Amino acid sequence: MTKSAQHRSYLTPKEVAAELMVTPETVRLWEQKGLLPAELTLGGHRRFKREDIDAFSRRRSGRAPGSPVRILIVDDEAQITAMLVELFDVDELPIVSACANSGFDAGQKIMSFDPDVVLLDLMMPGVNGIEVCKQIMADKKRNIRVIGITGYHIREKIDGMLSAGAIACLAKPLNLDELLSLIHENARI
Repeated sequence: MTKSAQHRSYLTPKEVAAELMVTPETVRLWEQKGLLPAELTLGGHRRFKREDIDAFSRRRSGRAPGSPVRILIVDDEAQITAMLVELFDVDELPIVSACANSGFDAGQKIMSFDPDVVLLDLMMPGVNGIEVCKQIMADKKRNIRVIGITGYHIREKIDGMLSAGAIACLAKPLNLDELLSLIHENARI
C-alpha cells in the first residue's frame, strides 16, 4: 500500500487488498456479501472507509491492520527453531515469533502467544504434530494456519498432516523461500 493511502479516509479495492494481503476480487466479494461496507462514487467505483477496513480486520483476525504476524515455531530441535527465529527477524513482514519444544508446550504457548501461524514439527516426543494440529483446528475461536515440517517427508505423514487441517507439510531441510511464501500468503487470511 502506498504511503498516501495509509492516511486517506477512503481506499480503492486494490489498496484494501494490498493492506489485507488478499486479491481485489476477494475484497469485492466481501463487499457483495455485506461483510465489508463500501460506498459508490458518482462514477460507480467502490470506495472503502478506513474505519470500516480497520473494524473488519479486527473482527477477522483480532488484530489491527499492520500489526506483526505472530508465528509459533514448534520443534524439539533447537537448531531449527534458532534458524527460523533468525530468518523471521530479517523478513520484510513484521513478524513476532515464539518457540515451543513439545506438543504440550505448544498448547500452552498458543493460549498465551495467540499465533497467526504455527510451524509444527511432526515428530516430537510425547504428542506428535498430527495430534497437535487436530487440537489446534478443533479450537474454532482461533483462526490459526498450521504448516507442518518434517524430516520424514513421506506420503503417509504428509496426508496425515493435511487431513488434520494443515495448509502444507514441508520437508526438512526447509526450502526457506517456499516457507516464507506460504507465510506471506496465509498470515492474515
